[in-house]
Amino acid sequence: MRAKIESWLHNQWTKRGLLALTMAPLSLLFMGVAASRRKNSNPAKLPVPVVVVGNIYVGGTGKTPVTVALVKELRQRGYNPGIISRGFGRKDDAPQMITPDTSADIAGDEPLLIAQKTRAPVAVGRDRVAAAKLLLKKNPSCNILISDDGLQHYALHRDVELAVVGAHGIGNGWVLPAGPLREPPSRLDEVDAIVLNANEDVLTTRTPRFAATGVLGTAKSLDGNYEYTLEEIALSGKPVLAAAGIAAPGRFFAKLRAHDIEGETMELGDHFDFSTNPFKDRKEDFMLITGKDGVKCRQIPEIANDSRICVVDYLVDIDPYLVDLIIEKISKKEN
Repeated sequence: MRAKIESWLHNQWTKRGLLALTMAPLSLLFMGVAASRRKNSNPAKLPVPVVVVGNIYVGGTGKTPVTVALVKELRQRGYNPGIISRGFGRKDDAPQMITPDTSADIAGDEPLLIAQKTRAPVAVGRDRVAAAKLLLKKNPSCNILISDDGLQHYALHRDVELAVVGAHGIGNGWVLPAGPLREPPSRLDEVDAIVLNANEDVLTTRTPRFAATGVLGTAKSLDGNYEYTLEEIALSGKPVLAAAGIAAPGRFFAKLRAHDIEGETMELGDHFDFSTNPFKDRKEDFMLITGKDGVKCRQIPEIANDSRICVVDYLVDIDPYLVDLIIEKISKKEN
């Protein structure tokens, strides 16, 4: 049900129809409150540069894989990055360090995935400043912080702002609730760079734009016993179910179809918690899920021991010129 509601909302937000027009007065109120919060904020500056990887579209735009790719690129340039995140879906808002083995309930699915993918220090907390201070205290060798999300968290000073624009683009261009935006499109004029992730929309801004290219990798069973190429799964001719608890599940399904994998699909809703087992009565020989879902499924024995369920790796490459821009801006501010 939740997935259907999310899909319906995003569809409504693609146009300025009756729902959007009805909600327009509330959007003016939302913009006023957001502008006031930003104006009255007193950003805390940290002893290391901060790069925010955020968005203005509510929900997923692909920030997490961009963050993972950015951490890896910065490492290759000699930096020692740490990551901070709110940790959506956590049971506790207090700042906490997490590891690749932390429970998803404590870490949040996306920070846990980042920790597993990068093996870098990760701290979560509703208060990003407190999370950052905790990370730096525990990891004094960290010399740059990446904030996964947080473009609207103005309590934290940032040296570089990246806005990720995903498959939904900017929708109808209106802010919540008449549209899908946390801030008006003009906010994109203020960031340092825009990262286009599975998006080719023409944006009316002079802000530099860089492409993020994502490809699917191999499929590894949750129990760790099997690994398949997508070509092997396609050629097997066996029934396949593709399931996704992400903001844009259609992208995952489309990428699988591009590898000639056809079958049933299951939209679970973003940040699905797997408190119920959606695979319990399924009969398919392969059940393919995303990495974001995999970090939670591996911690639920009933699901983790099902060898038919495989996590499909997702790899993102970012433009090296984007990394050059980030380093250039950091260097200028340090001098």
